[in-house]
Amino acid sequence: MDLLAHLEAYVATAEEASFSRAADRLAIAQPLLSRRIKTLEEHFGGALFDRSRRQIAVTELGTLLLPYARDVLDRTQRLRQVARSARHSRVRAVGVPADCAPAALARAIRAGTERGITLGMRELPPLERVSGLADGSLGYALLRVGPEQAAFRVPLGLASAPGPDGSGDGARPRTVHLETLRPRRGRAAGPGTPPPLLLLTEDHVPYFEDRLARAAARAGLPDGRVRPAGPAATALAETLAGRALLLCTEPFARQHGAHWEPLADRALHRGYDVGATPGRDGAGGVPGWLTALLASAVGAAPAGRGGPEPGSGDADAPARLAARG
Repeated sequence: MDLLAHLEAYVATAEEASFSRAADRLAIAQPLLSRRIKTLEEHFGGALFDRSRRQIAVTELGTLLLPYARDVLDRTQRLRQVARSARHSRVRAVGVPADCAPAALARAIRAGTERGITLGMRELPPLERVSGLADGSLGYALLRVGPEQAAFRVPLGLASAPGPDGSGDGARPRTVHLETLRPRRGRAAGPGTPPPLLLLTEDHVPYFEDRLARAAARAGLPDGRVRPAGPAATALAETLAGRALLLCTEPFARQHGAHWEPLADRALHRGYDVGATPGRDGAGGVPGWLTALLASAVGAAPAGRGGPEPGSGDADAPARLAARG
């Protein structure tokens, strides 16, 4: 028995006080409505309507059960509305790096709202973004890949304390080679020892750490010179105090008032793709507008398109990229 259909027949007949009007209201044939009422009466073990009069009347049992039947139908209708709203809203969690530009993420959220998609941004380390797509807890995520295979490339460089007058903020930064960080011969350990090079959580990716370790060894940097940064706030404080160098992106360094110079080795730049949980949006594709806005959030330039060089002053390139998306 289709209980909901039978309850609809029961409630409509009680409210219309007529089998024919109830059948018209439900757009079904009257014999079908009568059969549903009879089946429901057999199910409940008693008559719901008194048919002995010219105009049918609800029996005592029918009067007792009527408010419960209405409540079931009302709850069913609300359940359908919630399910319909959930389908239309298309809530998606998005895994992003911790050093994304908040304003760019806000643009992505607004763009999703305009398209009927609710985006929830979740700051996660690289490996957790990968596992989030695999287990379905994320709808989309920015994924770290090698810059050679990436859809978007983010130049990395060294952040340091600015000069006393903020010098270096307006000038085009010079390119840094790791060899220039090698300690000079004959320098003794002490106050003049070169500061450590700190690595943010976003760069704790096995392939990147291996590349950086090999590059540091070729450059002659001593073991232990490259260290995990720990909390970003602590690393920034050490950097701004002149006690460390921080490997990071230019927007992140500028946002916190640090001086920044790009690394010459492009193999050490970050590479990103935007991934989707399999089965989302058909074949797991990512909307183009979302890809462009997430790329803008990490300060990326499209790989292979001859994007601007770090520090070239083309600070609006990510915004224009997002607009084209």
